Amino acid sequence: MTRKAGEHAIVLGAGVSGLLAARVLTDFYERVSLVERDPLGGGEPRRGVPQGFHAHALLPRGLQVMEELFPGVTAEMVAAGAVPYEMIVQLRMIMGGYEFAKMPTGESGVSATRPFLESHLLRRVRRLDNVELLDRSQVTGVMTGDGRVVGATVAGDGGERELPADLVVDAMGRGGRALAWLEAMGFDRPEEETVKVGVAYATWYLRLPERALGEDRMILVGSYPGQPKGAALCAVEGDRWLVTLGGSAGMRPPTDPEGFYAWLDEAAPADVAAAVRAAEPLGEIGAARIPTSVRRRYERLARFPEGLLVTGDAICNFNPIYGQGMAVGALEALTMRDSLRGGVDDLARRYFAAVARVLDPAWQLSTGADLALREAKEARPLRVRALNAYVRRLQRVAARDPRVAVAFSRVSGLLDPPSALMRPGVVWRAVRG
Repeated sequence: MTRKAGEHAIVLGAGVSGLLAARVLTDFYERVSLVERDPLGGGEPRRGVPQGFHAHALLPRGLQVMEELFPGVTAEMVAAGAVPYEMIVQLRMIMGGYEFAKMPTGESGVSATRPFLESHLLRRVRRLDNVELLDRSQVTGVMTGDGRVVGATVAGDGGERELPADLVVDAMGRGGRALAWLEAMGFDRPEEETVKVGVAYATWYLRLPERALGEDRMILVGSYPGQPKGAALCAVEGDRWLVTLGGSAGMRPPTDPEGFYAWLDEAAPADVAAAVRAAEPLGEIGAARIPTSVRRRYERLARFPEGLLVTGDAICNFNPIYGQGMAVGALEALTMRDSLRGGVDDLARRYFAAVARVLDPAWQLSTGADLALREAKEARPLRVRALNAYVRRLQRVAARDPRVAVAFSRVSGLLDPPSALMRPGVVWRAVRG
């Protein structure tokens, strides 16, 4: 039986990270309040998730965690229209300009829009007896006492009220408030690592002719040095395809149809570009921009107030072009669960140290790729340049060697750590070419 950690926990933010954190906390607290500024349940992109309109890759490891926390949720989503796919069999990967060889892996994912995914997690959270959902509610601050956080103040339709709590979790994404609260309480802010990514998106929802892309259910075309233009095509619920163009290093995809087609002509294989030209448009082209990736090093702080934790993009927000955010948020939820199983004493220190170990591989993958796109050599340390050269060789070899393609895709899907690419068998295949 799970040992209860307290009477009341509050999660601020009902995105994927917040929903998964709320689920975990129900095992340890008598009551959990989930506070969200936006109205929930509409199934549409919402203001608090500016990326919600665009392509989202739920990496296989993230889906595994969601299934562990909400058994049966994968089947529920597929029954409602989410599109299942098998890694590098129905997922076409084109990385570094090379199309990966295909080989059965036994690992599967689902493709769906971000609002669809959130709505299914929200439905599961609503079923939990000890969860109170407070949407259309603005967090105005935290309550403090004796150097710790003891609750939050929330303003909603009925005015502002105080919510005393044993634990408050900031899951409010890039706009998280924990930094300001730390300063107000006299604590240091964490160190920040920032990488300029200059990513811009343009997304169009389309209806493609039946089997226009054969067995493919998802196509990922990554940018690489010399080619800052990428694309992602995903079959999603509603018999639709979501096509997102991604520009790196300051490149901005066009938002007019002819410019959209021209970008795909240059970035994607000819059959993909032709299928998009033959598709039925379903609305307008939407755009978004992400200037930086930021990692906050909470684990390096000497002091941190009890009663407060941080999760999701409020700790680390990645270049979204790699699709890591939701999977990492899911892994952080498991980390929170494992930390609470050890009790509440020294909880923040133990939790942030464990989160750092979760973040290290994903951060290494994304920032290494980001730095490879920079033209300024001084921006890339020797270690990064050597790693990027090895990755480029792996991508070339993966076009001919299915086993290397599988190894690379498992690391990309966060199923294996980056060190798996240095195993003797993979290195030998890369060297042999």
